[in-house]
Amino acid sequence: MWGDKKKAQLPQAGDALPGREQTIELIDHHAVLGRPLKGPWPDCEQALFGMGCFWGAERKFWTLDGIETTAAGYAGGPTPNPSYREVCSGQTGHAEVVLVVWHPQRISFEALLKEFFESHDPTQGMRQGNDLGSQYRSAIYCATAQQLAAADSARKVYQARLTAAGFGPITTEIEPLPPFYYSEDYHQQYLAKNPDGYCGIGGTGVVCPIGHFATA
Repeated sequence: MWGDKKKAQLPQAGDALPGREQTIELIDHHAVLGRPLKGPWPDCEQALFGMGCFWGAERKFWTLDGIETTAAGYAGGPTPNPSYREVCSGQTGHAEVVLVVWHPQRISFEALLKEFFESHDPTQGMRQGNDLGSQYRSAIYCATAQQLAAADSARKVYQARLTAAGFGPITTEIEPLPPFYYSEDYHQQYLAKNPDGYCGIGGTGVVCPIGHFATA
């Protein structure tokens, strides 16, 4: 899962890999939750979260109560239907992300934001720990205007806490939902299939004060 400095820059327009029309073959079954990885999901909300290697990030979310399903994939770049190898090259512009689908009656978007911010270091730019490359950047891709506002508010509140603790500026991308491309089947719920597999997830130790977002 390692990268290098050359992979820590997004490709310029026209320089990204061309990708392909066909989607990656996928077993439409969550190995932990037992539910489909693909919709439709009536009465649910969805968003994409990038917080470094998607193996550990996906596990963080599927353990929460109120989650309908999760899936590992790629988003934020121009290359259609990229492969894992292509994303790791740094030439697709994509981040490794987790699709999270949840029941808003059981868990709030703010609770997901708290999990997101506390589970990685959102100040590291194009990396997470030893994982270096644009695919490891921090990102929240939102499906609604309400989600965008909540994410931006959470970022401001958490920035104040991080600054007080000696951390730098948050570099998290907060953008409307782009196209999402499912990753290869072996990446889906990877740490459930490989309990001793690599997990690079690690937070700053700074608490994200959930419940204060509305007053930021």
